[in-house]
Amino acid sequence: MDLATALRRLPENPRVVVSGNHATPWHTLRLLDAGLPAYRLWALNGQAGLPDRDGVTLETSFVGPGQRRSPRLSYVPSRLSLVPTLFAGVMPPDAVLLHTTPPRGGKVSLGTEVNVLPAAVEAVRARGGVVIAQVNRHLPWTFGDAELDTSLVDVLLEADEPLVHAGVPAVDEDSARIGALVAQRVGDGATLQAGIGAVPDATMRGLVGRRGLRIWTEMFSDSVLALERAGALDTTVPITASFLFGSEELLDWVDGNERIAMARTETTNDPGRIARNPAMVSVNTALQVDLFGQANASRIRARIHSGFGGQTDFIVGALHSPGGQAVIALRSWHPKADVSTIVPLVDEPVTSFQMSAVVTEQGVAEVFGHDQREQARRLIEHAAHPSVREELREEAVELGLAAPL
Repeated sequence: MDLATALRRLPENPRVVVSGNHATPWHTLRLLDAGLPAYRLWALNGQAGLPDRDGVTLETSFVGPGQRRSPRLSYVPSRLSLVPTLFAGVMPPDAVLLHTTPPRGGKVSLGTEVNVLPAAVEAVRARGGVVIAQVNRHLPWTFGDAELDTSLVDVLLEADEPLVHAGVPAVDEDSARIGALVAQRVGDGATLQAGIGAVPDATMRGLVGRRGLRIWTEMFSDSVLALERAGALDTTVPITASFLFGSEELLDWVDGNERIAMARTETTNDPGRIARNPAMVSVNTALQVDLFGQANASRIRARIHSGFGGQTDFIVGALHSPGGQAVIALRSWHPKADVSTIVPLVDEPVTSFQMSAVVTEQGVAEVFGHDQREQARRLIEHAAHPSVREELREEAVELGLAAPL
């Protein structure tokens, strides 16, 4: 079957799920866009360049830069672990557009992006939809749930295009301080949720002297490769992740590497499975944290900026892990907005709550297991920027979180 025939099989205004993050098959997506007058395009963390025109609805449960300010955005609140449930129920897809390696032995590999794609393929096959794959020889071959039988693919379209790479981010002084404070909390044999950015990178740099570390994460980048080369990881345990993004060196390392176990979102983000990992350490960030220990990581001025993502999944899973902990790490002062990130009460919908600790460049506020007044005191004295502490103390009184001054 060719692409044109496949598109003619689709119903009016079909729902199309496409590889998101930095694994979008741009060549084939442009062809699909030209062949469909109207459709709903579902992509997680969609990047700049997604079709955004009349007739296209941009659907997602995690908003990326290619969707964020579009008037055609349709944001569907959902923990990432539950997106497959949406596909199997109220939001069934009609087509899936994948980015894959060339076939080997009757299979292709999804390479850098597994995530919700296996669930989307299953949902499409169950209702007689179409699965389209752009075959790109530059994609690395990864194993686990990344491997897909070619019998599940209706259209294989060869189109090589260069992959997007990310350099190792520079670590500024505040990020280095936060990373060092987080790293101090991690002991030998812990399991890490690893992300991308200056703070996660700084945290990982502080762990190269540890031994027996494990990786169970939604995504990872070059910092995991650095730990592997430093001998910090337990080589008897696979590195489990759902997608990855990083340098060309990182992609060369994962290509054909059986140490890397790519898993579907229902596995990596299942709080029950996360909790089975020993000493699970979840490190996430937020836009704001308030004196009640509530974090907003999703919205700015009521407009959706990102989404729940895996933060809620990993916080719950880590807190139920033997010896586990969930850390929110952020700067005490937002450099762009020029405001404190520790606030009396978040004025946006809450993304997560009940973390183990909040870490800023000012210090560590241990919050789990303390009453609400003590939580507020610790956030003010150990996490907030000094310039707002007095104001926060006054607000704490008004909120019933502190005795009158």
